[in-house]
Amino acid sequence: MENKWFLLMVRDDFKGGKITLEKALKLLEKLDIQCNTIHVKYIFKDNDRLKQGRITIEEFRTIYRIITYREEIIEIFNTYSENRKILLEKNLVEFLMREQYTLDFNKSIASEIIQKYEPIEEVKQAHQMSFEGFRRYMDSSECLLFDNKYDHVYQDMTHPLTDYFISSSHNTYLISDQLWGPSDLWGYISALVKGCRCLEIDCWDGSQNEPVVYHGYTFTSKLLFKTVIQAINKYAFLASEYPVVLSLENHCSPSQQEVMADSLLATFGDALLSYTLDNFSDRLPSPEALKFKILVRNKKIGTLHETLERKGSDMHGKVEEFEEEEEIEQEEDGSGAKEPEPVGDFQDDLAKEEQLKGVVGIPLFRKKKIKISMALSDLVIYTKVEKFKSFHHSNLYQQFNESNSIGESQARKLTKLAAREFILHTRRFITRVYPKALRADSSNFNPQEFWNVGCQMVALNFQTPGVPMDLQNGKFLDNGCSGYVLKPRFLRDKKTKFNPYKVQTDSNPLTLTIRLISGIQLPPSYQNKADTLVIVEIFGVPNDQMKQQSRVIKKNAFNPRWNETFTFVIQVPELALIRFVAENQGLIAGNEFLGQYTLPVLCMNRGYRRVPLFSKMGESLEPASLFIYVWYIR
Repeated sequence: MENKWFLLMVRDDFKGGKITLEKALKLLEKLDIQCNTIHVKYIFKDNDRLKQGRITIEEFRTIYRIITYREEIIEIFNTYSENRKILLEKNLVEFLMREQYTLDFNKSIASEIIQKYEPIEEVKQAHQMSFEGFRRYMDSSECLLFDNKYDHVYQDMTHPLTDYFISSSHNTYLISDQLWGPSDLWGYISALVKGCRCLEIDCWDGSQNEPVVYHGYTFTSKLLFKTVIQAINKYAFLASEYPVVLSLENHCSPSQQEVMADSLLATFGDALLSYTLDNFSDRLPSPEALKFKILVRNKKIGTLHETLERKGSDMHGKVEEFEEEEEIEQEEDGSGAKEPEPVGDFQDDLAKEEQLKGVVGIPLFRKKKIKISMALSDLVIYTKVEKFKSFHHSNLYQQFNESNSIGESQARKLTKLAAREFILHTRRFITRVYPKALRADSSNFNPQEFWNVGCQMVALNFQTPGVPMDLQNGKFLDNGCSGYVLKPRFLRDKKTKFNPYKVQTDSNPLTLTIRLISGIQLPPSYQNKADTLVIVEIFGVPNDQMKQQSRVIKKNAFNPRWNETFTFVIQVPELALIRFVAENQGLIAGNEFLGQYTLPVLCMNRGYRRVPLFSKMGESLEPASLFIYVWYIR
């Protein structure tokens, strides 16, 4: 039956005799077979018996079977097929319930799968499934590792902004390093397309009274401020309808600040939030209440109440000067000094912060006078920037609409020395963590350590590939790639006792088992002979950080088989991400990266699943993937 169907599908293409590699690739595409051209080229060459660059229908059939008839899928099919030829509808039902954990199952689901994936008409009409249909189903998006119930906004979006992790970018205008690289609108466009909701704009005085955007005191190129916000306006809500925060690093004179304010109003119009929302005069609104809104994050003069009293007044020419305490940068001294160890809760906040001051993370300050245009100041509503002094100071004096920016070095020390206080701080105030100045190469830190204490805006250099950006992309797959992910309850509760450095005695751990079965058309290395291995790694609270590695399969990137099982006990699965990495073993130069995939642990499907692989730059490598079996209990 399948032979008859196959010949019917391809015979017209062989009417003129043999076909070339190019025609073979087009025929595979016609048959809905995703394949890597380099892999097909090697398989074509191996099966071209006469070595003429042209193959017969039988040779093409062999190539087709090599690509599609994977042994591991045949084994699963034969387990549930009564005659090893056909799956009855009841057999498919049994497979879905027993192996794929389809709990909210009804019989129509099996019928829909048959109708959607079975290519042989007479089999479909009989409500049955051939191996061809089963293989297509197993290769479909329905069998991906990421559970599609999380690929839309499903979380409660009516909490205050402080209750969400917010996808955030650092120096968004840069697409290379921090000193010499170009500034480009593509930095903003690509970040927004990825769902980023907090963009950074460094603003400086430009010629002809036009503010410019660039990394000050460096050789990076310049963009006009108005051009930047026009690009943002065009792409702001393509990937997500939830609010975009423009974090202004403002170095402009008052006159050019006024130009910025006029540009913001003219470009964004009603989308620019320049007033408090009804019912939110003394508390932060929610992402839901701020849909399709642009928020300005900047320094601000006075209170929200004073701003509202001035509403409708012409503030052009009005300038206020105030004295700000400027932080004295305290980067690591390179002496190899040991990082502070995590400690327990201190009883006396004041005593602790006195102990830390100027040594391990509480900043030192010097006075600095700053002039602020009132026209720009009044556009700052719910995201006023306030210098962080200490948790004790914030607890006493910081207002609900004031947010902090903390450098990674200081934030890391605070995380280790005062984790619980940090969590209580981020429960009330939006906190942005940014890379230290020494990262001139635009490298990134591990964002997980700051998500662990509830920091909402963990700003990364989006242009730089690597593990940190893999974690960022994986984290924000959740909740429909909206750029907003609701924090776990223990990071939102004012009575929380959670500390990422302490395993709670009443925790509810998750036991996760991953059976790594095989690889599917992994990105080919030299002559398609990669020595392939897979690393499975958990990122989360320190006690959950762990990784396991498969054995090496020699000279096979096309269909390596591992059949290895890994088990992880995850204490805080609500914060955990899992990362799959395929590599080509290199004994001299180190392993070669082939592809990776990262996602939240709690967004995984159970059962037989396909793990799609992505390049270092985050591009899909389809059909390259891993085939695994997932099981977990809690």
